Order: sequence, then structure tokens, then C-alpha cells
Amino acid sequence: MHFEKTTKIRISYQLGHLEAGLRSFDRSMPEEINQLVTDSLADILWTPSPDAGENLEREGISREKIQRVGNMRIDSLEMLWGKIESHTVYRDFGLEPGKYGLVTLHRPSNVDHKEALKLISQTLVRIVEKIPLIFPVHPRTRKNLDRNGLMSSLEKANGLSLIHPLSYIRFMNLVFNCRFAVTDSGGIQEETTYFGIACLTMRPNTERPITITLGTNQLCKADDLEEKVEKILNGNQVQKSKIELWDGQTAGRVVQSIRTFSDCQKLRVRDQ
Repeated sequence: MHFEKTTKIRISYQLGHLEAGLRSFDRSMPEEINQLVTDSLADILWTPSPDAGENLEREGISREKIQRVGNMRIDSLEMLWGKIESHTVYRDFGLEPGKYGLVTLHRPSNVDHKEALKLISQTLVRIVEKIPLIFPVHPRTRKNLDRNGLMSSLEKANGLSLIHPLSYIRFMNLVFNCRFAVTDSGGIQEETTYFGIACLTMRPNTERPITITLGTNQLCKADDLEEKVEKILNGNQVQKSKIELWDGQTAGRVVQSIRTFSDCQKLRVRDQ
């Protein structure tokens, strides 16, 4: 009888987490739970800003596992900057650079409750009396506007362009050229900070506080949104500061980190 010789091979996997340490401290948000779980499992944690590293250390994660590499989203912007600038999407709506606002809303706290969505809708209708708005409507938001009978009042508002979601480059062309953005998205807080464009974030908290302390972002509610827009239109904008390592070179630092980490792991295996 012939027996084949078998060899057992042990394969070890390591987990890295990009954008580690971001915290809104609001555990009702699924993203917050996902961040916490992923950070607790990761072998190496790449952070975009000092506050993220501080959050991880407070949670008991070893400083040796934390590396600040910058913001990968800014790499995307820098890489596609020429293509973004080559578009003039705002012209599709008869608008000029710096003479419109951009709106994106999709979070349950803003769009899943009729009264909250109604208040936001009424506020937007008043704002377009002062400046045009372009509103790429998220499918979740569109469904709730239709279900609650709010879409018709928005469609009738002169100066409010309700459109379907756009590709990244076309959307970023609108961001690049807007006077201000109203959003509940995380990424737009970073992008407007990098562009130096005023951002009003309709949330009670943010996992990107550096966009407030060093950027152009402000938290707001539906009942003070109109007032904050008025201040922006009157020239009262927050001055931004340059954020360290938000420079389009994050990917290179991540690659170098992986190489260094891999070399260290090889040495540990050799020593065992």
C-alpha cells in the first residue's frame, strides 16, 4: 500500500487598516462600530491625522502598531485633479463657479424621519431664494422624499436642481467650483477642507474633527442651516490651515510601511 507524504504549511495573514482611529463617539452609527472592531483586530493601523492616533492610544492599542500616513482621499484628488478641472458640470445647470451651493444628504437621522426631512426641505427652498443649489439625490433620500410627499415642493423651487448621483470626477468638479457644500457625508468634509471651500455638516458629531479645527467645516442642524449659509454668503468663512501629510503622497508612505512591517515579520519568523 502506498501512502503519499503530505506537508502542512502554516500561512500567517496580517491585517492593516487604512483610516484607522477615526471616531465620532456615536455608537448609533454603524460606521463607528465597524471602525472599533477593525481597529481592535488590525496588526498595523494607518491614521490620517493626530487625533486618530490619540483615539487609538486611549483605547489601549500599542503605539508601535500606529503609523500616521496621511489621507488617501487626497491622493485620489491629486491624481485626478487635471480630469476634475477639465469638466464644467456646473454649466449644465446654467451656473458659474462660486455662485451655487452643493447639497448631499443620505444619513438616516436626516432622511428617514418625516419631520426632520420636511424641515430640511423647507430650509433648502428658502436658501435657493438667495443662491442656486445643486442636489444629487441619494436613492434612500429620493425614496423618502417621494414617500412623504416632499419631492413636489422641491421640484417647484426655482433654483434647486435635483439630479441623480454623479460619477466621482463629475461630482468633484461640482465640489471644486461650489461656494459651499451642505452634507452629512464624511468624505466631503475632507475634500472641501483640502479645496478651502466652506462645508456645513448636518450632524451632531464628526469622526473627522480636524476638518473643523484646521479646515473649513462646521457642524450644523436644520434649524441653524439657513443662518450659517447667510454668514458664508456675507463673506464670513473659516480660514483653513494646511494639514500635515494631506499632500497626495499617502500611498507611498503606506507602501513603505508595508515593506518595513514585512521585513520585521520575516526577522521574527527567523528568530523563532
